[in-house]
Amino acid sequence: MVQIGRHLTDGFDGFLKGKKYLIHDRDTLFTEKFRDLLRSAGTTPWRLPIHMPMMNGYAECFVKTIKRECLDHVIFFGEDALRKTIAEYMVHYHMERPHQGIDNRIIEREAQTYRNQGRIVKRARLGGLLNYYYRADDPRVGDGTDGKEEKAAA
Repeated sequence: MVQIGRHLTDGFDGFLKGKKYLIHDRDTLFTEKFRDLLRSAGTTPWRLPIHMPMMNGYAECFVKTIKRECLDHVIFFGEDALRKTIAEYMVHYHMERPHQGIDNRIIEREAQTYRNQGRIVKRARLGGLLNYYYRADDPRVGDGTDGKEEKAAA
């Protein structure tokens, strides 16, 4: 776990570069040596109280969502497949999926997909596991990702 901490706190491209806090549970993986490494990099480790998962409710909710909508439906044969699936889901999560916590809005919406006129187009991700419907003048209009697009049945 200390090696992971070194990667997280790397001064050039570490995930925690410029971050003040790391909130974590009381898993035995988060040893005192790991927490000392975080402190030396300028990040304060913050341990959650015992048996209080809702203290980190946003993370708990996200984990449930990605498992329910994506990971429970796929069998992975390697780490590379898992990483590609999660990357594809994250694009869907931020740019196509409405979120109830923000009045069913999309976090990073595309201006071209909010039209009242035009053909209804379906963007399928992960072989059709995740679908997003929008209006477009041309059914080939898309976001340039690997998401498969097709004309939706009206």
